[in-house]
Amino acid sequence: MSLSPPPAEPITPDPVHEIPETLLTQSWLDLSFLHWATDPADVAPLLPAGTVPDTHDGLTYIGLVAFRMHRVGWLRMPGIPYLGTFPETNVRLYSVDRHGRRGVVFRSLEASRLLPVAVARSAFRMPYMWARMAIHRDADTISYTSSRRWPGPRGARCRIAVRIGERIEEPTALEHFLTARWGMHNAFFGRPVYLRNIHPRWPLHRAELLHCEDELVTAAGLPSPTGPPVSVLYSPGVPVRFGRPARPGGLPTP
Repeated sequence: MSLSPPPAEPITPDPVHEIPETLLTQSWLDLSFLHWATDPADVAPLLPAGTVPDTHDGLTYIGLVAFRMHRVGWLRMPGIPYLGTFPETNVRLYSVDRHGRRGVVFRSLEASRLLPVAVARSAFRMPYMWARMAIHRDADTISYTSSRRWPGPRGARCRIAVRIGERIEEPTALEHFLTARWGMHNAFFGRPVYLRNIHPRWPLHRAELLHCEDELVTAAGLPSPTGPPVSVLYSPGVPVRFGRPARPGGLPTP
């Protein structure tokens, strides 16, 4: 099977499509993006049917993204302050489908609220995991800790600390590729689904990785990253809206 993606939508820092009807609203806050380059052939078998790895200069990427989910809300109703607000860390890949739609594929999503995890797993078939998690900010340093509770592998850990640097006025082509993703690919009862999102242009900062002790990437069935990440970014966050999919497909996240 060829791993070459079809002609794809352009990579743009602003949304490529409008969303006429809002399904979900939320904000993603205090995000740290860690990325490792990898061979597309290593991750292609892990993507949903109908998608292939999206590539930049012949490589695709494994993303480890830690952040604070804030006030998830349905339709245009106000977001929920407690159940809809929690730390999250996800492991993600980059995909493109036969229609040229670029997106992300989530291999795992740690979250600290059990009810949203249970709903996302049972109703939307998303690989959410219940974990003990915390986020701490001290001046220009932010740290994230996570230890999986359920399901297994129980105790899978992730500890990240970054120092936030200067604002990026002109992100590189790779930085746009890794962050400006306007949809999610998923499978729902074996059928492919694409869910669009829109939000303001990312405010991105350079970041220095101070510490990374991670077991989530390998627990998600991916090869263990070798060496430091090729990209470390921070963002204070953005408000996000998700549109209705053509058919049910999963709880969105960055």
